[in-house]
Amino acid sequence: MAPQNRQMRLTERHVGYLQPHDPSEDMPPPPEGMHAATPEDHARTIEALLGPERGHDEVWIFAYGSLIWKPACDFVEMRTGLVRGWHRAFCLGWNNRFRGSDENPGLMLALDRGGACNGVLYRLPTERIDDCMTRLLEREMAWLPSAFPPRWVRARSGERTIRAITFCIDRHSGRYVSGLSIDRIADVLATAVGSRGSMAEYLFATVQHLEQMGIHDPHLWQLQDLVAERIEAAYEADR
Repeated sequence: MAPQNRQMRLTERHVGYLQPHDPSEDMPPPPEGMHAATPEDHARTIEALLGPERGHDEVWIFAYGSLIWKPACDFVEMRTGLVRGWHRAFCLGWNNRFRGSDENPGLMLALDRGGACNGVLYRLPTERIDDCMTRLLEREMAWLPSAFPPRWVRARSGERTIRAITFCIDRHSGRYVSGLSIDRIADVLATAVGSRGSMAEYLFATVQHLEQMGIHDPHLWQLQDLVAERIEAAYEADR
């Protein structure tokens, strides 16, 4: 897909208003009812996904959110792809640590059932699949049980159908959030800030990189406009 020359309303200027008071990349303690994943946990997850023989010539990861603009591990090939039966949604809540607080919790992206999702496929280096998978799980599944466990999906990319690993919401996890209006989601994304940054920054980076790769998500495009509008009203109304 060729990138379009659309001008985002949400910019780095808006993101600059929402900075963490105490920025940190450190992993906080897990919430009540969860535990920090161990190397053994990750090894079991990899074996469940790939099998004990590791007989995969190619292992692909399907990215739909922050993995697009901040991959967790090395890759040797990148291409766009379409997954049917799942759609990108702000349905993983409530985040009061990384990109939110108790006062203004955040909502993260996950794949939810229904529809379709255009995203990015990354092929892992064949000789380092286990190492790359471990780094991916350390980032995406630091706490267990996971609210968005990994699973296999099929992505259409050009003339190819590629089987890839991605992360889909568990609707029974207790962290599944649904039924919010787009205005309510915009309210959340325009105010939530945590130790690793703001939800506005997360949205900005995701939409920007999707557009650069020629992927236009109408829902996220509408959200970035609404979030920018709210930030302008809060920080620029008296200018």
